[in-house]
Amino acid sequence: MAHSLSPECTPLKHEYDTCFNTWFEGYLEPAIANANTKGHSQSQRIEYSKQKKEEYDRKCGSIWAEYKDCVQKAVTEKGLGGLLSQARQENPLREPPPPDASGSS
Repeated sequence: MAHSLSPECTPLKHEYDTCFNTWFEGYLEPAIANANTKGHSQSQRIEYSKQKKEEYDRKCGSIWAEYKDCVQKAVTEKGLGGLLSQARQENPLREPPPPDASGSS
């Protein structure tokens, strides 16, 4: 695993990466297993996603918040805030296009 921006953040990064990867595998396994099954309704998929979000928040949310705070502190200490602001102005995040209403990909 890669190191974080600051050495003191690296253990938190590794802890978060491990938590997220474990959670994500559990998120994908049922999705892949049911990829060829058309029997799941939109409401079932929404409920599944909601449950997985709650599971993520329970298992990994506090680790993510702690790691994010550590990195934000390191950004400030290293004087990188101005560069980040400039990058955000030059390359703003855009809203993704809406999903295809017909359900085809």
